[in-house]
Amino acid sequence: METQVTEIAPDIYRLSTYISDADFMFNQFLVDAEEPLLFHCGLRALFPLVSEAVARVTPVENLRWITFGHVEADECGSLNSWLQAAPRAQVAHGTMGCLVSVNDMADRQPRPLEDEEVLDLGGKRVRRLETPHMPHGWDAGLLYEETTGTLLCGDLFTRIGDAPPLTESDLVGPALAAEDVFRSTCLTADTAPTMRRLAGLRPATMGLMHGPSYTGDCGRALTDLAAAYEDRFLASCDGHRGK
Repeated sequence: METQVTEIAPDIYRLSTYISDADFMFNQFLVDAEEPLLFHCGLRALFPLVSEAVARVTPVENLRWITFGHVEADECGSLNSWLQAAPRAQVAHGTMGCLVSVNDMADRQPRPLEDEEVLDLGGKRVRRLETPHMPHGWDAGLLYEETTGTLLCGDLFTRIGDAPPLTESDLVGPALAAEDVFRSTCLTADTAPTMRRLAGLRPATMGLMHGPSYTGDCGRALTDLAAAYEDRFLASCDGHRGK
């Protein structure tokens, strides 16, 4: 097992570990700037592999920011390992998530981020986008790197199996197939509107946590997945009304 490093946009690197026993991949993203940022910490067991992958791009001790979409083992299980390895690093997470979880979990005080708040990394700018319960977790949020138009979209478009680092192929079909297996997305009245808000950014690239990074029509992919989830939500409402 190894962690592969791929530059998916200028100075934005995908760190990908495929676990064959689970037929599933786990991706982290490194934004290499004056103040380097890591999006997703990864599972504790993967820290040696992922930290070695980071070191291929920049010394681990140079990390300044550590962020993730929501509190879950594969997003932040190795959080304190990173804080120990990078003495200057600070966790940045949504205000709600800091209040209910990260203030207690992290070995150093985190930096709470409001919706639409921007961290200027020096050469890169990342904006926190609050997406409560989308795809899951009340503290859920994503990052948008403004200079390259890269949306780091966490568990959106999760798929099963291995995949190439970059693709322009369909994301929606594999995502719906995975949803049929995992049922991991919170389908609410806000799910589709939140995804359409993301589509309005017109990202040039999307970095998936469990799948390939995407360089096709990102706005269309987000809109199509929003429509599919909206159909499923409305069908579930009709089903409950019919009981």
